[in-house]
Amino acid sequence: MNTEFLEALGDLEKEKGISVEVLLEAIEAALLSAYKRNFGSLQNARVQIDRETGDFKVYAQRTVTETVEDERLEISLHDAQKIDPRYEIGDVVENEVTPRNFGRISAQTAKQVVVQRIREAERNIIYEQFSNRESDIITGTIQRIEQKNVYIELGKTEAILTPSEQIPNEEYKQGDRIKAYIVEVRKTTKGPQIYVSRTHPGLLKRLFELEVPELQDGVVELKSVAREAGARSKIAVFSRDENVDPVGACVGPKGLRVQNIVNELNGEKIDIIKWDSDASKFVASSLSPAKVVGVEVWEDEKVARVIVPDYQLSLAIGKEGQNARLAAKLTGWKIDIKSESQMADLYPEGYNPVYNEESNDESLAEDGLEELIELPDLDEYRNDEV
Repeated sequence: MNTEFLEALGDLEKEKGISVEVLLEAIEAALLSAYKRNFGSLQNARVQIDRETGDFKVYAQRTVTETVEDERLEISLHDAQKIDPRYEIGDVVENEVTPRNFGRISAQTAKQVVVQRIREAERNIIYEQFSNRESDIITGTIQRIEQKNVYIELGKTEAILTPSEQIPNEEYKQGDRIKAYIVEVRKTTKGPQIYVSRTHPGLLKRLFELEVPELQDGVVELKSVAREAGARSKIAVFSRDENVDPVGACVGPKGLRVQNIVNELNGEKIDIIKWDSDASKFVASSLSPAKVVGVEVWEDEKVARVIVPDYQLSLAIGKEGQNARLAAKLTGWKIDIKSESQMADLYPEGYNPVYNEESNDESLAEDGLEELIELPDLDEYRNDEV
């Protein structure tokens, strides 16, 4: 080793961010291991690399004792004081034992240590870079597909899209550009493993944040997301600025913003709902595109009953209950959907719900949304919940 070697380590420190001192300490430890393996396995020793010249020396270490039991590990006080009168019992005496042919071994060992440390440093840098981006969106290129796992190239590393996180019936081809949501970053012996998802609701949220400047600026808030990947999603948005239409901002001019997201998700339908602090109005809006006659709420149990016209019942429930299921996820409420005729059967004496043929999810009638009918027994209600 020489000064050129030290200069090379200095360049590595600047390029890779690995401290020269850390590298030298690792090389010393590796050289000591190599020395013991080849020359003195039963001997205490120390390897030192000169920080100025790059030269290295091996020193044997023996402890000063009154009675010597092993000359390779111990030295008598009398013999130690011949070397230096200041030695006392318990001190350690060192003498150089650098082998003549140790240069080749040291060069190979140093190379191995440096390469290993560079690899570890790069892995740590990648881990730190992506562990801070959990719950964020990444864009990469599909590198290969193995055993249904899709591997996405992200520069110096790759992400794994497992089958459970893939959108049903979505095709993945090598070379395609793809966006995904970082679910987890694990530190393993083989380096960081980045797991991503195409089905996570967070992906939809991040896509809207990329497309809608008002979300980035905080003018519009995305309150909640409900998603059944590949089929349909609902998002609830809100703005404190009365002059800003949160739904319109997310839809974009001629629907361009939401269409870009639909295209990214291969045609997944997206309902954009205006969030409302009034639970009854929010629940009614969440069932869009179905029109709602009225809503009853039980605040303590977070249970809501929604009344819809007979011809809107199947639309409100959705195919295989999808619309009602997404509305429940979006609002966090248990929702029971009843048609007007079903309510008439429950209350043969009649009831007077407010219903406007022109009503829609954005302009529900302000009066009559709550306490339209006498509350039934909750146990009976729960048996009918969606």
